[in-house]
Amino acid sequence: MRYAAFVLFLVVLVAEPAEAQIYWEGGSDFTEFNVPYDGRFTFVRLSFTPLNDGWGGRRRRRSQYWWDHDWPYAETNLVKLLRELTDVRPFMEGSNILAADDPELLKYPVAYVSEPGHWTLAGEEAAGLRNYLLKGGFLIFDDFADSYYGGAYEWSIFERGMLQVLPDARPVRLDFSHPIFHSFFEIDSLELRHPYQPVYAEFWGIFEDNDPDKRLLVIANYNADIGDYWEWSDQGWYPIPLSNEAYKLGINYIVYAMTH
Repeated sequence: MRYAAFVLFLVVLVAEPAEAQIYWEGGSDFTEFNVPYDGRFTFVRLSFTPLNDGWGGRRRRRSQYWWDHDWPYAETNLVKLLRELTDVRPFMEGSNILAADDPELLKYPVAYVSEPGHWTLAGEEAAGLRNYLLKGGFLIFDDFADSYYGGAYEWSIFERGMLQVLPDARPVRLDFSHPIFHSFFEIDSLELRHPYQPVYAEFWGIFEDNDPDKRLLVIANYNADIGDYWEWSDQGWYPIPLSNEAYKLGINYIVYAMTH
């Protein structure tokens, strides 16, 4: 590990509130929270129309649209650790929420998708994401699991959307030997417990041309919710070692995406 002094002071670093930590309560113009591109790494979260599966229109605690789950604290806390522990100097005063077909997306190397077990994509959105990935973008999917539903309900919704984006995509389960788990921190175990469901994380990748020797385009944290660990890391809800592992994964993903 590059930072032996990592020792679990992460939670102290994420407590500072940010001006961008505002809860959106209505209206339709999410871009009012977006920040202009200035060359620095900026966290990007993708918005989408929720699947009408009986849950999509139901307002949940601090989350109305599924894609906004853990926003904005998850990304606010993560970029603080990215700044403190790496040479990346991210934009700290805000983050962006973009649609999959927004041309602005092409300016940013990494995008995060929360709750893809409830997403839908229109044709132009699928084409926008395909263009983004083929031009060098990297997607992180997080916060979807199937222990409540049984079977593979949320996985099937995620996979259906990805096949709209990349019709020939074949997800491959990753183990800790993949370079993404060694791009900054040396991660030698992927046994990460879901924060509130009785399952352990699985990490799945989609490669360029479905060739594991080529660039990784997508990583999907299935049966996992690392964003929840980021969001609540300064509140004492979860064991510190689990929050640390979630931060290590997030930082590794970003470093890998920016160097491949």
